[in-house]
Parts: sequence; structure tokens; C-alpha cells
Amino acid sequence: MSDSGKFSAQSDAISVIVIVKNEAHDIRDCLASVHGWVGEIVVLDSGSTDGTQAICREFGATVVETDWPGFGPQKQRALEAARGPWILSLDADERIPPALRDEILASVKASAADLFRLPRRSNYCGQWIRHSGWSPDYVTRLFRRDAAHFSNDLVHERVIAAPDTRLGTLSEPLMHYSFRDFSEVLGKIDSYSSYGATQRAARGQPGKRSGGVGRALLHGFWTFVRTWIIQRGFLDGKMGLVLAISNAEGTYYRYLKLMLLEAEPTREGTKKP
Repeated sequence: MSDSGKFSAQSDAISVIVIVKNEAHDIRDCLASVHGWVGEIVVLDSGSTDGTQAICREFGATVVETDWPGFGPQKQRALEAARGPWILSLDADERIPPALRDEILASVKASAADLFRLPRRSNYCGQWIRHSGWSPDYVTRLFRRDAAHFSNDLVHERVIAAPDTRLGTLSEPLMHYSFRDFSEVLGKIDSYSSYGATQRAARGQPGKRSGGVGRALLHGFWTFVRTWIIQRGFLDGKMGLVLAISNAEGTYYRYLKLMLLEAEPTREGTKKP
């Protein structure tokens, strides 16, 4: 039996959604891991200039060009653009191995739950991380389109379940190639700390500050301790130490950037929340 015949019954119900910008180095392997066994692939692109869109179209993906409102709003747009009753949300640096593919198809066919958590196994600069808060790392990525939506967070978005939905957990891991090198680590520390600061500033109370050098040092130190000691990052060796330091840096810069946002005057002469 051909692959198309083997997968058609349940796979036609699945829409894969991916949000991208300049992901040519990752997107081919991501889409190759789902090509041929899902009903559609929907990609939202926010201004790629590296050939990402052409690669996506090689796999028959529907590519929608759009602006960038943040991770949560962008994934919600992708969800709304998809047509299948089941949604499989992926990042460009993630892959579905054959064992997980088979489990996804079986779970969709059985419909024993409305949302499914997937265990994620992450690679950090060439090393698979087994501890450091990264393993087990469960992420909700497979769900009925009418059973959930994405949060409005600029970064670290969440899948929010509708009332009375059934949650299931898969056993086969989703493979995550999070960082290829330290340049990517530094770039993400910069961008994510900016998103995080903006998000915290928007949620803060007017006149009440939550950023500052002291808070940055304290929260950064605590992030290191949590990753390296409490989450046993030391068992990941030198890369566990590097990961703990980079996590701490991200937290440290987030609170410093928040301090600057809170100190920035508005046109009316007051402080931004």
C-alpha cells in the first residue's frame, strides 16, 4: 500500500500551521517531516527574504504574507487560516519523526481527547538536553480547532483550551533543534527579552515599577539557580552550564529593558505602564 493510501483516512483531517520569518535553514526539514500525511500545510510569513516562501511552496504549503504582531497573535492568525478539524502547530525548528507521526494519526482516529500534549526533546548547540527544565518538556501542539485558541502573548504564547475539553498525552517525542550555535542563542536572548519586557510593561500597573538593576540581578541569579541546581542542569555537563547562564542572561536583560520602558516618558509627561 502506498503512503498516501495508508494515511489518507485520518491525515486529511489534520492542518499543520507554522509561522516563519527567514527560516530557510530549518523549514525544509520541518515540512519534510509532515509532507504526505497531513491534509494541508499553512505557513504565515512575516517578511522572509532568504527564500523561505519558495521552500514552503515546494511542499504544497499555502503561504500567507503578513505583518508581525507577536507570537501569540500570529499563531492565532495561522489557526484561523487553516481548514482542517485538527490542528498540528509546529515551529520551523521542530520535526515529527515517524514514530510520533504514527501516534498522532492513531490519536486523531481514536479521538480519545480534544487536545494532546507532546513530549519535546531539544537540541542545544549540538547536544541533546536531558535536564535543565527542558526534559520532559510537554507542549500542547495537537488539538481540535474548535477546542482551543492561542493566547495573545507577544512571546511564550500558550494554547488555551475551551471549557470541558479532554486532554491527552502522547509518548513519542517531538524533535526540537532549538539553537545551531551561540550566535542564535544571543539573538534570541535579545529578541525574547525585548518581547518579555514589552509584555510585562503592558500588563503592569501605572506608576508601579517592576524593572530595575536590583530586580534584574535577583531574578537572573534565581533563574541560574533554578536551571543549574533545582532542574539539575549540572547533569547536562558544560552545555547545561552554558544553558543556565544564557537563561539567566535572558531574565537579567528582560528586567533591565523593562526598567528603561518604565522610565520612558509619554507625550503627556507621565510614565509608561
